[in-house]
Amino acid sequence: MAYSQGATFGSTQGHIQVSPEIQKWFATLDRDHSGRITATELKSALANGQGSTFSDTACKLMIGMFDKEKKGTIDIQEFQALFNYVNAWLGVFRGFDHDNSGSIQESELSAALTQMGYRFSPEFIKFLIQKSDFNQHQSISIDQFIVLCVQIQRFTEAFRQRDAQQSGTISIAFEDFLSVALNCSV
Repeated sequence: MAYSQGATFGSTQGHIQVSPEIQKWFATLDRDHSGRITATELKSALANGQGSTFSDTACKLMIGMFDKEKKGTIDIQEFQALFNYVNAWLGVFRGFDHDNSGSIQESELSAALTQMGYRFSPEFIKFLIQKSDFNQHQSISIDQFIVLCVQIQRFTEAFRQRDAQQSGTISIAFEDFLSVALNCSV
């Protein structure tokens, strides 16, 4: 069986005490003073360690994960939860970026996913890098790492629901497959 429990970070449950630092940062990002920020506003605040901001995909994914009202925006409480979530992933990322390059290469990604409980072949790790690395650096940045890990986690959960015997193999109807793929994608 090549799937595991995977890593889980953060949640949007309960009331979160917002720090003054987060309040200040949120106010800076909330350009229209609506009390909510969009993926575009979030993008302006997140650097990926490779001289650019987080991708649109990563920002939309994270807003979607923390947007309780499903409006495409997050409030300050949700922003605090997202901030904690990104910092947790940043800690994981830094723990495997052994050369402190700001990106993760194949061997580092393999080690990270193995620690999360996944057993992927070297060929599949190479494939994951190729699918995530839009700049063809043969490595992935923090935002690409977060998107990749969240997608693997979502697909794992969908697979596990269909693998009652936990054999690592499922039979799936085409429409169910498409539903899984469309629901798990960013």
